[in-house]
Amino acid sequence: MNHSEHIAYLFVIALLSTSVVVLGVVLSLLLLCKKKPVQSQETVTPIKPSAQVYPLTNIDAATDGFNHRRIVGEGRLGTVYAAIFEKGEIAAVKRIHSRHVLSNAGFGFSRILRSISSAQHPNVVPIIGYSEGPGERIIVMEFVGMVCLDFYLHQNPEGASLLDWNHRLKIAAGAAKGLEYLHEGVAPNIVHGCVKASNILIDVNFCARICDYGLSFLALQEKRGLVGYVDDEYWRGSGACKESDVYGFGIVLLELLSGRLCEEGRLVNWASPLIKEMRISELLDPRLVLPDDIRALVRLAKVASACVGNSRKSRPSICQVATILSNLEMD
Repeated sequence: MNHSEHIAYLFVIALLSTSVVVLGVVLSLLLLCKKKPVQSQETVTPIKPSAQVYPLTNIDAATDGFNHRRIVGEGRLGTVYAAIFEKGEIAAVKRIHSRHVLSNAGFGFSRILRSISSAQHPNVVPIIGYSEGPGERIIVMEFVGMVCLDFYLHQNPEGASLLDWNHRLKIAAGAAKGLEYLHEGVAPNIVHGCVKASNILIDVNFCARICDYGLSFLALQEKRGLVGYVDDEYWRGSGACKESDVYGFGIVLLELLSGRLCEEGRLVNWASPLIKEMRISELLDPRLVLPDDIRALVRLAKVASACVGNSRKSRPSICQVATILSNLEMD
């Protein structure tokens, strides 16, 4: 090989080597490009639902000017209307009482509603939107077409007989799961603030769904509709917390067991000694036939007693309560 051929040979070798390196770089880039979408998919977090902001004019039109014929409920916080929006969407609209609006002006209504609207669970009624304006605070909820537990137990003469012991256990377990989700399953955690029978809705399959959660800021010191459903610490300035929710849930359990009203705390004073002395048959709703095996009801009564009979520090968590109730069955 002469000198010219040797130079040409070296040039070809160098060119081939460079081509191999360039090809390797190109292939590496292609592989990285293919991996990027996979990597991004793994880091994508699900988008939490956020409450929709409704113009007041839309709310007014959907409720026919807050027509009294559209009223489907009345509570300590506000009046609930059946609303039909332009696209045929049906929703429940809670119009907060004006006295609560005036006393909580500038409290951050929209911020709180956006936060609690992230709650999505089979045993919780979802909040889908809100509206606000001068003197107006509106909460838009899913229209579930249900009747509250309070109506079944205390208002409808035939309602109590429809709730046999199996249905009552199912309702207790479902409500506990909903409250457990609010306390531990959603971030930030949600304190209900007023757990009672009228805030637990029941569908045709006796599935319980909790409503009106996270709204205690609207009426912190109003006693109407709240006395008896929160513990003594609440009125001493401690306010609503998970432990006070558990107390309210204990009252609901006592109402399910006895069929009696809370009567601003008198139910606890009547029921607690019966449970302590194991006189369970005297506690149970006389409108229902006493079952042959009452072990599940005895267990339910003990759970209720633990919820209402202990201080906040000694009270069981709703997680512990929900676990026990989910395992209760009637023979």
